Amino acid sequence: MINCWEEDVKLEPGVINATGGKYALLSLEKATADLLAGDLDALVTAPINKDNIQSDTFNFPGHTEYLQQQDSAPESLMFLVSDTLKVGVVTGHIPIVQVPQNITGEKILAKLKLMNASLRNDFWIRKPKIAVLGLNPHASDNGLIGGEEQQVIIPAIAEARENDIMAFGPYPADAFFGNGSYHQFDAVLAMYHDQGLIPFKQLAFESGVNFTAGLSFVRTSPDHGTAYDIAGQNKASDESFREALFAAIRIVKNRRENLELNENPLAFSKLSRDRD
Repeated sequence: MINCWEEDVKLEPGVINATGGKYALLSLEKATADLLAGDLDALVTAPINKDNIQSDTFNFPGHTEYLQQQDSAPESLMFLVSDTLKVGVVTGHIPIVQVPQNITGEKILAKLKLMNASLRNDFWIRKPKIAVLGLNPHASDNGLIGGEEQQVIIPAIAEARENDIMAFGPYPADAFFGNGSYHQFDAVLAMYHDQGLIPFKQLAFESGVNFTAGLSFVRTSPDHGTAYDIAGQNKASDESFREALFAAIRIVKNRRENLELNENPLAFSKLSRDRD
């Protein structure tokens, strides 16, 4: 246990106030500094109140965006993972009205590359199969209900396959989860937050973990919020937090083993067909 401040602070469970936000941010800043200094292997974040943590130094919709900036990472992926389902999102914490304009071929391809690399390096899936969901109802029914699938998503999938990424789709989200098609894939790329997180939390709420792929360090968190309404009542489940802790340990271990295996690869020599 590390104290991140010296003041005597009194906080009441389940009560939103500026003091809680202030010291939540101080804790996050200290942990992030130690991560970037190499003093920590991983960060498991507890839920924050995204409103009362806002300040001059924290003007982000959540942990993910803050940590991406602190790590100077060009891109990151909100990746919800469990033993049975893994779901990433193209657009994260933005208003739903802004989703279509933020769905670009470049962004989809970038997220697919991050997801593919994470599945290989963090979860040791050698040839991952990734399903890509459509944006519009029925994945647009061949352009009858919106044009994003034909104009943006399908070309991005084709380009991903040219980059040796096994991406398939786009699939209509309702049927894809309703008929169990997700069982046939190692991961799913959803177009926006609720499209991916609603089915994930329905299918893997307490066992699910939020993992930020694309960072130089490992960061996980439980897949739920602050739940102020049940604070201090002995009603909250600790399962998702424990899973987040164990997931962080596994991913750190997987990354280290992957690095060791690829650190000094055997030199490749082309055999000559010529005979003396």
